[in-house]
Amino acid sequence: MDSPTISSHVDRYLFRAAEIRGLSPHTIDAYRRDLDGFVEFSGRYGIDDVHDIDRKLVRRFSASLSTRGYAPRTIARKVSAVRAFLADEAKRGFIEANPADGVKQPKIPSSLPRAIPQMALADVLDHIDGDDPIDLRDRALLETLYGTGLRVSEVASLTVAAVTSGPFVRVRGKGSKDRTVPIPGHAMRAIERYLASGRPSLVRKAGTEALWIGVRGGALDQRGVRRVVQARVGSFPHALRHSYATHLLENGADLRSVQDLLGHSELATTQLYTAVTRKHMAETYERSHPRA
Repeated sequence: MDSPTISSHVDRYLFRAAEIRGLSPHTIDAYRRDLDGFVEFSGRYGIDDVHDIDRKLVRRFSASLSTRGYAPRTIARKVSAVRAFLADEAKRGFIEANPADGVKQPKIPSSLPRAIPQMALADVLDHIDGDDPIDLRDRALLETLYGTGLRVSEVASLTVAAVTSGPFVRVRGKGSKDRTVPIPGHAMRAIERYLASGRPSLVRKAGTEALWIGVRGGALDQRGVRRVVQARVGSFPHALRHSYATHLLENGADLRSVQDLLGHSELATTQLYTAVTRKHMAETYERSHPRA
């Protein structure tokens, strides 16, 4: 009997990632694109069996990405996808060891999240003060994004029931992990105004549970949320999430609490924001201290 192909192993790996680990369809699609590229590359060397994958092949794959002009961050992501796949193969006994272990990743230039200054963001929000249903919706949406730090996928999936049961909202984040996040007063008041005077004028279909409604009367999807943020703030939803985390730390919140609020599985991910706050403090000192 012929040995299963690398491609069939990839299919099973991605199925497990979706069904057991609960990764989103978007994440699975991204993994598939990266792994399909590796499968195609392996085929050029006549390799179609996971047992024949060695460290030299993985190194050649990484080098080929650099030759083709991919950015270091993209190369690191693609090689990481291959490493994770092969680690799973080794864990399940399909191969003896992970041949990607020891393959160096390209150096990635450090890039800090861009947080919007507190006063600038407050000014943007406070100037959306009209009684038009769209103004009410956009103010509530932006207050919610900034006030809760939710991902765009999480905020787009909110229902009316989720925000009317108290000053907390329960969301399902990456890896199907649930977390509870407080809704601050500014956001809650904006939501209440929108529900009372904005949403009823926008919604076209009775029984629609979605909190955010678009101009055509249906649910506002992630793309619609991005359009609102771009039009009102001139940035992206993730900038509001960055701002949420950075401003919490700047005002004394502890790192572990911010990790829980953001839904980060690793503290190291949250620690990135400590560099942001240190940079902010250094810039403030240089601007403000008479002997700086």
